[in-house]
Amino acid sequence: MQLFYEPALLEGTTQLNEVEAHHCIHVLRKKPGDKIHIVDGKGGLYEVAITEIQGRKRCHFEVLSKQEEVGIPPYELHLAIAPTKNISRIEWLLEKATELGISEITPFIAQHSERKAVKQERLNKILITAMKQSLRASLPKLNEARSLQQFLKEQASNQDQKYIAHLHPDHEHLSAHYDGSPMLVMVGPEGDFSEQEIEAAKTAGFKGISLGSSRLRTETAGMLVVAFCNLYCISG
Repeated sequence: MQLFYEPALLEGTTQLNEVEAHHCIHVLRKKPGDKIHIVDGKGGLYEVAITEIQGRKRCHFEVLSKQEEVGIPPYELHLAIAPTKNISRIEWLLEKATELGISEITPFIAQHSERKAVKQERLNKILITAMKQSLRASLPKLNEARSLQQFLKEQASNQDQKYIAHLHPDHEHLSAHYDGSPMLVMVGPEGDFSEQEIEAAKTAGFKGISLGSSRLRTETAGMLVVAFCNLYCISG
């Protein structure tokens, strides 16, 4: 099944956006009368019939049927993570996390971060492609990058389970805490969180956790968190 992404379906549109229309018309050579499937990024999967093609970037359709809550992850995981110096590593993580069903992602800049900025549009395109490739209809929420201090201030009143994964050896593993409830996990940069940042996170209500005895790359630690939650929920 080939999926197209059109978030404006939620507002009643009957036309593909230009990017998806170009792919539909010129790459896949779809014609009026052909049936295609569109997702809205909020769990809706639509079967539609192409009614009209205008020029190179206009593809109109009518909705034939809709399925609700397609590809909604069985858990709510918000992963806050420091972008890596090699941005391709974080791009890989976002792709795989989307395939497994993450809910929300926030890049943050910490004291030891080697990368201070990310290209939001490029990361969002990766999420969209991964959503369609994995036949999901739910697009993870990608927040703008912000400083760690700002992020902690925003999350101080959040009542979900909140954890900060760092290298101190005196913490229990994530598995000792997770019960399937909505959860926020912070994963730090290559140089780990500073002592001041760890204390600030604790003040904001975060609990320290371990992800094992090995020293993991940032993207590996993030992938471990996503995979653990996914396995816990689908096996439970």
